[in-house]
Amino acid sequence: MKLGFHITISGGFEKAAERANSLKCETMQLFSHNPRAWTLKKIEDKEAELFKKAVSVFGISPVAVHMPYLPNLASFDKNLYKKSISFLCENINRAHMLGADFLVMHPGSFGQNSRDQGISRISEAINSAIKRTNTKIKLLLENTAGQGTEIGNDFSQLKKIISFINIKNRIGICLDTAHAFASGLDIATKKGLNHTLEDFDRKIGIKKLCFLHLNDSKTPLGSRADRHWHIGEGHIGLEGFRLILTHPLLKDLPGILETPGRTG
Repeated sequence: MKLGFHITISGGFEKAAERANSLKCETMQLFSHNPRAWTLKKIEDKEAELFKKAVSVFGISPVAVHMPYLPNLASFDKNLYKKSISFLCENINRAHMLGADFLVMHPGSFGQNSRDQGISRISEAINSAIKRTNTKIKLLLENTAGQGTEIGNDFSQLKKIISFINIKNRIGICLDTAHAFASGLDIATKKGLNHTLEDFDRKIGIKKLCFLHLNDSKTPLGSRADRHWHIGEGHIGLEGFRLILTHPLLKDLPGILETPGRTG
């Protein structure tokens, strides 16, 4: 398995690549801007080229950009929904500028509406963004812990979103281990992990699984609380991660650690 960290872009994108290399990352993930702000600082052509050259020289691949936290593609607030789609388009274009392979995104929350209505909104937003951007960036839906009205804690929900996407080769899945465990998937045991991956393959197709977020869970199985924790120190445990990292269906995938205080 190729392993890496979510890397801070403090000091610029080239510095982020250097930081990833110093941490011996084989793959990496980053935000292309402040994840808690709507404002976007333009990426200059020169800094994008320097970043692409650096990750190529360092042999870091694939590179994933993570969507920020503010957009909600399941929203029924017209202004927020429109703004979220525009933001998705901007992030796709920024990921393309940086030569990234993937854009990881949280599906969204359905709020006061129904889950199926939220799923429909997400699919419409993704279709719109793909149509409005001329790139080959693959969008990866990240599974969720299932807090509140989050969409994506069940593979059936992710399957439904994908079923409405017009260009299927532009969509895939990023599986977060902490989210999966908190949602009720017992990936800490051999039997539970096998069952989870069999269910994923049956509902979505294992070829759609492109990326992993490797995080232990600070909260118990089925807690539905999104609390990342250090590998081996949470409820998944070291043995659980040995099973995950060596599983035949997962061992060739790239994996990113997003554990507290361990990013570059």
